[in-house]
Amino acid sequence: MQLLSRIAEPLLDLVFPPSCAGCNREGAFLCTDCEADLPRLEAPFCRTCSDPGPRSLCEWCSSTTQPFDGITAPYRWNGAVQQMVYALKYRGVRASAPRLAEFMAAHLSNTSISADLIVPVPLHRRRERKRGYNQSELLAKGIAERTGIPVATSVLTRTRDTRPQVTMKNPDERRENIAGAFECVGDVAGKHVLLIDDVVTTGATIAACSTPLRAAGVTSIWALSMAR
Repeated sequence: MQLLSRIAEPLLDLVFPPSCAGCNREGAFLCTDCEADLPRLEAPFCRTCSDPGPRSLCEWCSSTTQPFDGITAPYRWNGAVQQMVYALKYRGVRASAPRLAEFMAAHLSNTSISADLIVPVPLHRRRERKRGYNQSELLAKGIAERTGIPVATSVLTRTRDTRPQVTMKNPDERRENIAGAFECVGDVAGKHVLLIDDVVTTGATIAACSTPLRAAGVTSIWALSMAR
């Protein structure tokens, strides 16, 4: 199946040439001009969850002991970054995953984060079946190819098919919706884990994933996303 996919994608590109997520110019998912204009995530932002803002600790992280060590991302959720993630997540453009993974791996190489395992945020099996793939798993595998860190796709499972986080009105609703939705089923005691998601909005999903990992004895948990 993977071989057929690798053969089919170049053929599809001939029929439906990729267009830039920023300017719609044909030829690539992101042209060099739009790449130069990507909205980088720059200080000030929360030193724990990277939420953009003037405070060194956001209100959430200053009032809560987080189950994760930190969240990091190369870009802000805006412009071409948003369109590239949407293409992968909602429009079935799987071929954009390697490009996104390249950006994320490059960002990771400029941090001091070390990891024994890369763990993608899991989808519920019903939603993954409907979409046909888990976009976070595609990103995780792309990052693994570039870093040599192994991917563990069966460490976390999603036990509840929660409402889409995008439908929640505020951060508290998102945290309540996703709390307790994940279970750790692998032996990860003493491991340093890197969680992968496409975008982090409030951090609720990362916290919900981190809680069972921490209970299973994980030593450190960092999350990496394309955008914050």
